[in-house]
Amino acid sequence: MSAREVAAREQMRRFVMALMPFADAGTVELPLSRILRLSLFQISVGITMVLLGGTLNRVMAVELGIPISLIAVALALPLVVAPARALIGHKSDTHRSYLGWRRVPYIWFGAIAQFGGLALMPISLLIISEGRPGTVIYGEAGMTIAFLMTGFGLHTVQTAGLALATDLAPAEKRPRVVAMLYTMLLVGMVAGAIVIGRMLSDFSPLKLIEVLKGSAMLTLALTMIAIWKQEPRRRDLAPDGKPKESFGAALRALRQQKSLDRLLIALAIGTAAFGMQDVLLEPYGGAVLKMAVGATTLLTALFAAGSLVGYFFSARLMGKGANPYVVAAIGLLLGLPGFAAVIMSAPFDSVVVFCLGTALIGLGSGLFAVSMLIAAMAMVTSGRGGLALGAWSAVQAVALGLAVAFGGFVRDAVSGLADAGWLGPAFASPASGYSIAYCVEILLVFAALASLGPLVKPRRIEPRAEPSARFGLADLPN
Repeated sequence: MSAREVAAREQMRRFVMALMPFADAGTVELPLSRILRLSLFQISVGITMVLLGGTLNRVMAVELGIPISLIAVALALPLVVAPARALIGHKSDTHRSYLGWRRVPYIWFGAIAQFGGLALMPISLLIISEGRPGTVIYGEAGMTIAFLMTGFGLHTVQTAGLALATDLAPAEKRPRVVAMLYTMLLVGMVAGAIVIGRMLSDFSPLKLIEVLKGSAMLTLALTMIAIWKQEPRRRDLAPDGKPKESFGAALRALRQQKSLDRLLIALAIGTAAFGMQDVLLEPYGGAVLKMAVGATTLLTALFAAGSLVGYFFSARLMGKGANPYVVAAIGLLLGLPGFAAVIMSAPFDSVVVFCLGTALIGLGSGLFAVSMLIAAMAMVTSGRGGLALGAWSAVQAVALGLAVAFGGFVRDAVSGLADAGWLGPAFASPASGYSIAYCVEILLVFAALASLGPLVKPRRIEPRAEPSARFGLADLPN
């Protein structure tokens, strides 16, 4: 091989490494092909997240005519279940099985629950949309069970799956493996949004049933392929009767970390600021800007793409030693023009302005989420990083669930008062309820900035570790 060919290969290798920080994740013990197969469970989670957070709220609100407040409660149910992630991770850490597995049983039962929830969902939604007296209550009960099962299964699969990846990967390769797994989650979200949007471009109840049933089968199949022969069976994992550290004791030890409570408060407020629009985004595009189902589903892909740019931009800043709280504040500030653009898209009747605002919100959300997680993980020095991540996810999920429900109620309340003529002719528009909800999100952004202020300290007061030569994106949120 000539010197020119060697130089060309080296340039190509550097180019690939610059684009994909996980390209060197494979080892002899855990080759890249095996990691790619394991990452299929993240694709299944991404598809489910698109259905729950994007497609279903638009279809239920516009095509099926279900009240936004009921939709908000339904979409909040999977998020409220998320605090169990810390307990699930702790249990899978200490699980003792006669089969010699710790993670696989949790992943498998989570996949079954996710499958059952998606399979039950379409018939429940169609019963509610028909509105027949005496049958709506059964549809609402079925919808509640379906969303709870889907949410619990999703969180169980992802928590145990990421723990399994951490078990399998060598310590020096874990940052690349986790980065790859999270990137595959975004790939699943973007691809799922595009495919589902095209399938529902000409909406009908039959197509909704086909999409949900097909998604249920696909997520189960992907998870089965992902975990097949991944976790080795170990005889030393059989029940031995020895006492294990309780979840409460581990949680109490975690709360002793300095400034952790204030960090979680700032996280909760900022998450609510960015998350309230989850139940409003696609219905806004359909009801106000008259966008089709396929077009509004693509908004989820646009939001995910903006978040991905935010993740990598935050990673570059962290790699240069930036203060994570300052980067989080930058993310919050980017949300302000994003929310303003969404509000102004109605009087301008501009889909372009609406999409620009969506991308800015996604970018700000990515910067804020990654920076706050890195700050939380930096506080933990006692070997309980997994529990810290669980606490981070729990606070984020509860704040997101409450914000989604509150946003739906605000929209319905304002629209109801406007339709009754109580708010005057200025609010006699389909966009009035949505605009007030987005104004509330702007106020929450300012509240999050105020809560972040005491945490920002210069290096001379609180020295920070020097940045490493390479940032592996090991602690991306999931």
